[in-house]
Amino acid sequence: MTLSRRDLGRLLAGASATAALAHLGVTAALADTSTYRAMVGVFLFGGNDAWNMVVPNDSRYTAYASQRGAIALKQDTLMPLTGTAFALHPAFAPLKTAWDEGALSAVLNTGTLYQPLTKSLFQSRPDLRPLNLMSHEDQQNEWQGMRVREKNLDGFMGRILDKAVQTDVPALISVAGSQLALIGRTASPLVLPSSGGISRYGYATSPPDGPVKARQAALDVFADTSAFGAVTDLTGRGMSSAYAQARTADTIISTASSTVDQYFKNPTTGAALTSDIAKQLLRAARMIEARNTLGHAKQTFFVSQGGYDTHANELATHSTLYADLAMALAGFYNAMKALGLANNVTAFTMSDFGRVFKPNSNGGTDHAWGSNHLVLGAALASRKVHGRYPDTTFGGPEDANTDGRWIPSIAVEEYIGAIAQWYGVSASDMPYVFPNWSTWNGGGRGPVPLFG
Repeated sequence: MTLSRRDLGRLLAGASATAALAHLGVTAALADTSTYRAMVGVFLFGGNDAWNMVVPNDSRYTAYASQRGAIALKQDTLMPLTGTAFALHPAFAPLKTAWDEGALSAVLNTGTLYQPLTKSLFQSRPDLRPLNLMSHEDQQNEWQGMRVREKNLDGFMGRILDKAVQTDVPALISVAGSQLALIGRTASPLVLPSSGGISRYGYATSPPDGPVKARQAALDVFADTSAFGAVTDLTGRGMSSAYAQARTADTIISTASSTVDQYFKNPTTGAALTSDIAKQLLRAARMIEARNTLGHAKQTFFVSQGGYDTHANELATHSTLYADLAMALAGFYNAMKALGLANNVTAFTMSDFGRVFKPNSNGGTDHAWGSNHLVLGAALASRKVHGRYPDTTFGGPEDANTDGRWIPSIAVEEYIGAIAQWYGVSASDMPYVFPNWSTWNGGGRGPVPLFG
């Protein structure tokens, strides 16, 4: 994903907007945590082949097995989604408890759409297609920016924060680096590392030598630059506030242990989870645990897992990736239960696109379009699979090609818009957060009924 210097500055500015408000005499009120909610976006980079994540477990399994050939999962290994016609890849067994407790849902055949498309419209009206379909960078940008026919300069999470009460430490937190989804028009996120602490390079409380003393003195002078004009003063205050944010966050993520740590363990061996996605979700859990200290009535998190560009050796790759993802999500869900927040926190998957239903000759799959997704949280309508599994006839009415590149039946806005509404985005702000909202909110279309 390419970010301009302007975008990068907005991401790294972190505290600049809050500092500017304080300088202008506007005090950011501490948030009321009595109605706390958090949304946790889990981006699976590379294009997850979710047709092997959510699998038909009824009479349609025969066609699935025939069409997927060497990459088809054996039916007797699947994790059934009891009460439905579907099952999950066996590596998702750690989430069985969440399903049984009504805290896990699946959403079928979702993807980027400009407007509802039939195959006929797809073929005859290229102007109605999302730009650059099946391109990693473009589709990542469209998922995160929510504009599918124009350039994305900001993201839906950043725009949600634009409309929120600003606090000293931003309530939009990434543990997956700087991403387009985080960029708002006025607000900036807090970006945390997935491991290790936060240090101020070249700074020490008791500087040991001359060069370090000089750097520290220069930064201290720059922190109070009111004599040099408003722009310089705001920049200096923004830097100082960013350092203060880093110190606050470092205290939370670097403490020796917390209530939530014990839940991020391998359910079989009891060993601490070491995957990057587990580390990211643990850090998100720690920031949620510290919500009152931070003054956050709502929080938004971006975490990610890479490696899903499975052009070859998909079965083995998925077994590892899905096992890491499932254990991390199960640990996160159990941590939220321990905090009494299982109903207050919703995690959801995103990815570039789905993959071709017909495998290639390398035991992998190539880029496609519609895909399936998982949502986790106790506020969900109990044990639901939402949407419609496509007609999987190769070259059929829902195939954009001849090999199983399914045209999505649910738009990204209908999927994530439902989560945004649950989170508390007002009806009047939905068109700001989702620029094409009017297309997907009326005329028989609308948010997926995810929540009970």
